[in-house]
Amino acid sequence: MVRCSQDRAKTRYDAECINARQAVARVQAKEEAAEKAALEARSERKRSALRRTQEAAREARRRAAEAQRLREEAEYLAQFGVAPPGTEAANDPLADGNVPVAVVPEATEEPDTADAQPAIDGGNAPVVDSAPEPPASDLESIREELRRRNEDGGD
Repeated sequence: MVRCSQDRAKTRYDAECINARQAVARVQAKEEAAEKAALEARSERKRSALRRTQEAAREARRRAAEAQRLREEAEYLAQFGVAPPGTEAANDPLADGNVPVAVVPEATEEPDTADAQPAIDGGNAPVVDSAPEPPASDLESIREELRRRNEDGGD
């Protein structure tokens, strides 16, 4: 190849130079094909790693969304006194939803009727002249309202 490269005009049609040039071209083509195959293999490994990363991220997002949905569902059900599925309370036959429960307070001493005023509607129930204190915050007022409704029987 060195001799053929020195004077290209004279060695252009020389059989040895033609064969040498063809051999160099074949060797270069094989090297380029091997390099291309190596690049394709590297690219495929990178694509595969990217697919695995994206799949893991998708699964993590799905699990986070499912956990968020379960938290929101549990918060919603907790408003009604219902345990979310999968807890011990879910196995309780009485915890099947918003089952009304009657709570009868134990009898205590007689109320002091000296401070009580007669009922306006003519009934004989004592009336107490004290207004309830305002709740500390909105959340506290909601909790107090839920407690009051639960005690009143859910009406």
